[in-house]
Amino acid sequence: MFAQFDNTYRRLPEAFFALRSPRTPEAPQLMIFNADLATELGLDHSQFDPDTLAEMLSGKRLPDNAEPLAMAYAGHQFGHFVPQLGDGRALLLGEVVTPAGERRDIQLKGAGPTPFSRGGDGLAAMGPVLREYLVSEAMARLGVPTTRALAAVATGEPVYRERGAEPGAVLTRVAASHVRVGTFQYFAARGDHAALSTLLDYVVRRHDPELADADEPAKARGLIQAVIRRQATLVAHWMRLGFVHGVMNTDNCAISGETIDYGPCAFIDRFDPRTVFSSIDHQGRYAYANQPGIAQWNIARLAETLLPLLDDNEEKALATANELITGYTEVWHAAYRNVMGRKLGIDEATPDDDKLIEDFLSLLADGKHDFTATFRQLANLTTGSDEDQLPEMIAPKDVGRWKLWLSRWRQRLHDASGAELDQVSARMNQVNPAVIPRNQEVELALTTAASDGNLKPFLKLHQALQKPYESTPDNLWLQKLPDSNLPPYRTFCGT
Repeated sequence: MFAQFDNTYRRLPEAFFALRSPRTPEAPQLMIFNADLATELGLDHSQFDPDTLAEMLSGKRLPDNAEPLAMAYAGHQFGHFVPQLGDGRALLLGEVVTPAGERRDIQLKGAGPTPFSRGGDGLAAMGPVLREYLVSEAMARLGVPTTRALAAVATGEPVYRERGAEPGAVLTRVAASHVRVGTFQYFAARGDHAALSTLLDYVVRRHDPELADADEPAKARGLIQAVIRRQATLVAHWMRLGFVHGVMNTDNCAISGETIDYGPCAFIDRFDPRTVFSSIDHQGRYAYANQPGIAQWNIARLAETLLPLLDDNEEKALATANELITGYTEVWHAAYRNVMGRKLGIDEATPDDDKLIEDFLSLLADGKHDFTATFRQLANLTTGSDEDQLPEMIAPKDVGRWKLWLSRWRQRLHDASGAELDQVSARMNQVNPAVIPRNQEVELALTTAASDGNLKPFLKLHQALQKPYESTPDNLWLQKLPDSNLPPYRTFCGT
């Protein structure tokens, strides 16, 4: 299946990784296989039955030319620097080049202990594996840059966590690369400027080849600017969907600009910008509203690692880094204004629209309205012909504020689109999803699979998320709003 398998990361110096074979599961069983993604990757899987695929995608049978390795990296975890983290339960098997000419990592997550496991077992439980498969593929359908899931395989063996024994599983993850801000921090913490230079060259060739022939300071500046653009775009997508990543540590900040690691993530139902789902984020560091600022903080940590490569003069290097980091703010606001403007039907939002966006989010927060459903319903109100829907959408005491905002909004749409407001509604429905992975449905699907071995709720939910911007027979049930009396949703790290 993995024809022309390669591993460019293996050809880097030995300090970048540790070679390690995956743990061999006794009875791997394929739970779900992403045939569409396999085709996109150019993988011919038609000749393999589910049992063979399970062996190939769990570590029991390695592809030809595979050289499994655990990548070394460091990271700031909730603001505290850890100089050595690394892949503690994941192994990079190698890379494939897609028919479109794009290089993609193939990684097994939950493949057993590595030198970076820090006393852990290196394994993964079924619940977190299925969560990452479900949400990462939903994010891809929603148009968000993300790592992808090729397969989830049950190992047939238990893993032991705080709540006792749980069924084990392995995720096959696909990424543009697995290089993180923490990868640069690993070598910076050791004062290894030669390794930093090597890593910079590797990343530029992989992600920003237009910089490949530049001198080193220009490469470093160009990479920081590219990461700023990618991270600003990524977080803007998170914000437009009410997505809370939950663990924006620097070791979870991918240089590629993809969403990576779906441990304590979740989507907001009743809107509150202070929303936190992670059970260990006691201070709200990674709350919904804090995500743009944390992205900038992470980029600042990247810039710190590249100071020796930006300029031989420390003061000049620091001045360049500060200028680049400060520039994030403008890039972020432009990316955020663009996606939120489109959610409101404004294709070319300007700074003058910032107040309109802000006021709408204030209305959502004050009324604790459902984030996804309210944006979706808004498309029905462009012309004012559905005024009777307002009492269903808002509390009577807020009707006046809503009418004032709707009047401003409709005037803005008329100024931008004239009489084509029906087309505005259609465009809004292309960026405001009808369905998202609703938290209680995700939890039900994962719990049922892990406790009873019943994948039907998981597969039903996965199917419902295939066309998130359309109301289809497969997803009508998922458009039902969650019970407002449910307790606050809490998520837990997969380890």
